[in-house]
Amino acid sequence: MIHSLHYFFAFFFASLLLIPAPALHAQSPDTEDERAREIFEKLDERRTAITYETSTLEMKIIDSRERVRTRTMRTYSFSEDEATKSLTVFESPADVRGTGLLNLNEGGNETQLLYLPAIGRVQTVSGSQRTERFLGSDFTFEDLGNQNPEDFEFELVNETEEKITLKATPLEDSQYAYIHFFIDAEKLVLLRAEYFNSSDVQIKELTASEYQHIRDEIWRPDVMIMRDLKADRRTELRWNERTFDEAIPDRYFTERHLQRGLQ
Repeated sequence: MIHSLHYFFAFFFASLLLIPAPALHAQSPDTEDERAREIFEKLDERRTAITYETSTLEMKIIDSRERVRTRTMRTYSFSEDEATKSLTVFESPADVRGTGLLNLNEGGNETQLLYLPAIGRVQTVSGSQRTERFLGSDFTFEDLGNQNPEDFEFELVNETEEKITLKATPLEDSQYAYIHFFIDAEKLVLLRAEYFNSSDVQIKELTASEYQHIRDEIWRPDVMIMRDLKADRRTELRWNERTFDEAIPDRYFTERHLQRGLQ
């Protein structure tokens, strides 16, 4: 997922850019905003740097009474040039087995397709459905979509030798008025994201941890947690296995294969 759960799940970032904090104060607001966009674009490059990735992961949905529902899933992702594709298929438990989400993004045009075995057909996720919870989790369809730099205005809130804070304001309709991204300045990986509504109230929080160094400047988190602060609940994602650079057939990223699921 996050790319899609790899997605949304994913901001997977690494190192390079850093201007010393004293220099930041001498910059104009316009220059600071350009700097913020430059950082986010570099993160996006890291996120899409691996062409093929296959993962297995566990999802735990934990309510305010600490009751836990556990699900397992398999994800497939492809990224090349300006095209990204991802498929997520649930393996267990039985009541969600075969459920799938297909994200397709080409040239900035995104489509999300959902397959529910109980209904037996593929549905296109509409704009009004993007704020809905994905299979009862604390991730919405919007969270699991592809977040292109072109979809936001950016502001550099703070930058030190340890941490960079960006403010991202969606340009299109969104359930969020703005998002704060907290980034490790040494590795350039996401530490935390805070989501705010139009009343400037923080409503959700995403944390990423236990990063593994894949190669060069590429890192991946083994754990991501999305918290719904209003409902006092959370969804935890833990990656159990990843495979990189093994080609995935094009047919996996089709509506027909989405319906086939685990077959």
